[in-house]
Amino acid sequence: MAANETVAVPRTATESPVQPLEERQGEGHGRRLTAAFEALEGFPALAEARNRLLALVGNHRIPLADVVETVEADIALVVAVLRFANEAPGRGGARIENIPDAVRVLSPEAVHQLAERMRTFDYFERSAVWEGAPDRFRLHALATRAAAELLAVEIGYPDRDRLIVSALLHDIGKLVLMHAYSGYPAAVHRDARTPEERVQRERRELGVDHAVVGGVLARRWGLPKSLANAIERHHSDELDGDAALVRLADMLAHYVHDDPVSPADMLRVARTAGVGSTELRAVLYELPQSSGTGRRRVVEACPLSARERDVLRLLAEGKVYKQIAQDLTLSTSTVRTHLHNVYGKLGAVDRAQAVLIATERGWL
Repeated sequence: MAANETVAVPRTATESPVQPLEERQGEGHGRRLTAAFEALEGFPALAEARNRLLALVGNHRIPLADVVETVEADIALVVAVLRFANEAPGRGGARIENIPDAVRVLSPEAVHQLAERMRTFDYFERSAVWEGAPDRFRLHALATRAAAELLAVEIGYPDRDRLIVSALLHDIGKLVLMHAYSGYPAAVHRDARTPEERVQRERRELGVDHAVVGGVLARRWGLPKSLANAIERHHSDELDGDAALVRLADMLAHYVHDDPVSPADMLRVARTAGVGSTELRAVLYELPQSSGTGRRRVVEACPLSARERDVLRLLAEGKVYKQIAQDLTLSTSTVRTHLHNVYGKLGAVDRAQAVLIATERGWL
């Protein structure tokens, strides 16, 4: 995409007028949900996340991992970037279902224009329409994402990047219901304590639950089927794959926030998700201390060979050429050659910069 090309920003990223709930009391169930779907087109991004993204893409050299991390810190940014990437002209093939791939598809200029037009909220300046909902929603989404990422690492789940998006967006249906019904969630959930009890109340009171509504919204936004299914089915009785892991991650997020969770239900869902009791205990231990895995995710292919990475890793540990040569059973001249190649591939001028670049991008 050319730098001066005008970007058609999805409606998610721009402000849209929202009709107050009080004016819709006489409307039917379907019309309320439709109006709420429209309102979600203007759901705001956290101002700090938007501003950090603008600062990143304004730099000459943009680490992909930093952009991905900033986008994944906010639900509205995730939705906008995914929708924008899937709507990009001239892109064929499968639908884009994760943020690293979406960022690769978009140019820095496109991301910048998208972020500039995002509607935002700030914790200290509550929205007249959404009040404190964006902040509360974001906190639970990030806790669920952190739990999902830890689970994926523990069991070696192959589609971690896609799972992260499903975890971040799993409760978008609650925002729809919140906008459609002025009494939601308190008047609907009432004395229901666990997530399972609250979903049952939604089904009885509204005839639908937030997971199904979220799946409908995801399809309306044109998100990939894999994401819509995980969102829609994370409270289903028939769980597998992403949906099962999202359900378990949601339980873990409630556990971290000291909300009531049934241990028996958690173990049952863990078995369905392919998570053993040993792995589950490890995540229960680590999650309160962590916002994720504690390591930078690798989102860019490493240009270094396995031997070059070994040499750079030992260099990062403070070893000199002779020690590296002994550890790897190489000659000192071969070590020098490997490091020369490393500097060239990374665009580094010295060992310190090479180590910094490789560490920032998750290659060490």
